[in-house]
Amino acid sequence: MHKQKLDIRAPIIAQLSRGTGIGWLRVAVLAIVDSLTIAAAWYLADLWGTPVGGFSLLWNLDGKPGFLVPIMVITIGILWASGLYGTDDRRRDFFSLIKSLTLAQGVLLIVGYLYEPEAVASRSTFLLAWIFNLLFVFSERLIIHLTIINLRHKGAIRQRISLVGQAPDIEEAQKLIQKTKQYVICDAEDIGLRQEEDWSSLIDKLRLKQVSEVFVCSHLSVKQQVSLYWELKTAGIHLRILPMGLELPIQWSEIKMVNGLPTMRFRSPPIIGGDFWIKRGFDLVAGSLILLATSPILTAIALAIKIDSPGPIFYKQTRIGVKGREFKVWKFRTMVVDAERLQKQLEEMNEMKGGIMFKMKEDPRITKVGRFLRRYSLDELPQIINVLIGEMSLVGPRPFPLRDVERFSEHHHMRHEVLPGITGLWQVSGRSDIIDFEDVFRLDMTYIQNWSVSLDFQILFQTIKVVLGKEGAY
Repeated sequence: MHKQKLDIRAPIIAQLSRGTGIGWLRVAVLAIVDSLTIAAAWYLADLWGTPVGGFSLLWNLDGKPGFLVPIMVITIGILWASGLYGTDDRRRDFFSLIKSLTLAQGVLLIVGYLYEPEAVASRSTFLLAWIFNLLFVFSERLIIHLTIINLRHKGAIRQRISLVGQAPDIEEAQKLIQKTKQYVICDAEDIGLRQEEDWSSLIDKLRLKQVSEVFVCSHLSVKQQVSLYWELKTAGIHLRILPMGLELPIQWSEIKMVNGLPTMRFRSPPIIGGDFWIKRGFDLVAGSLILLATSPILTAIALAIKIDSPGPIFYKQTRIGVKGREFKVWKFRTMVVDAERLQKQLEEMNEMKGGIMFKMKEDPRITKVGRFLRRYSLDELPQIINVLIGEMSLVGPRPFPLRDVERFSEHHHMRHEVLPGITGLWQVSGRSDIIDFEDVFRLDMTYIQNWSVSLDFQILFQTIKVVLGKEGAY
């Protein structure tokens, strides 16, 4: 007798999604650690702040409970509402963390004065609590984040996934996903080779390999989408769409429902308006501090260049900046005086694919001091001047010479929508070891579409590590 197949939409046969328990455990642990950190911050603030009669964190003299529990509930609630316990990258948005903790402190201040104005903490206690909360929670989250990154680089706590799509899209998706160090690709299903409509064999294979999520990276028909979704739902496996062929700035869009119809609405791209002024203020403060701290080094480099070879100390070259405007970039001279004339004779030895950028590992034009400066990227330090006068930023896409920009394809000019930077994702992802300009462009666009203050901090810290390790430098 033929066995009747159960309706895959029946909720009683749907398994608990793989990884759900671990996900909730991760959230619970993070919330508990945050709560302990917040409690410690308020305890120290209460201990060191100016005492006010009637206020107690734990228990009042009249037998009423103190305010520590409401404080933690309100603070954790705001962090939760801000997406800082979610499953996406927003959980690691440190700038959003700072804003949320500051908002929580403001809400506590208002609630305290409205609810019981005679039994609130002193202004010094509130100020200390705000500072300690920022310091403790930021540090705790940063330590957890760095620990997770370190474990993932060692191959631990990675999510097991499968890719579904056409062979070229699967290949591109593998390159992108492997860079995240977050997933282990256990299986790849080429839909171009599929002969059957049923996904059961694929689902069985995914179950055996304990896959928790499937990434679809090519277009599927409506029938295929519905069938695959319900099969995965039944098996407790999540489905995610990775739009490899969709050349739209997905990070700048949000899904909105209009009378039951899903639509994609585009938001303003980052690094404009208020974002620009936040970034500009950071550049001015950090740039000034870097210039003061490195002034002895700058003086020593200038003397070494003058002694090593004839010619000026600085080298100024026309580069293309924001909106395609030309400007002069400042660098320490690392080549002989007639380097640009000699480059024409060396073009056929260019090691960059596509010929847009010019790179040679054994460039004969580089001086002895220049080779040392390039190895540690010290030749870039004078660009702090460009940062202070507003032509560049500390972090951003590298500005290219006219010779390189003239070889750009049309889509490459999207790099010029933001201020160019001294360092960026390209520099911390391999620098000169990356020989395909399309990879450089992809890294630049990733930075532009995902910009945040915390990302700038991460790139600057990573730059120090890359420079000291002389990774990809020549």
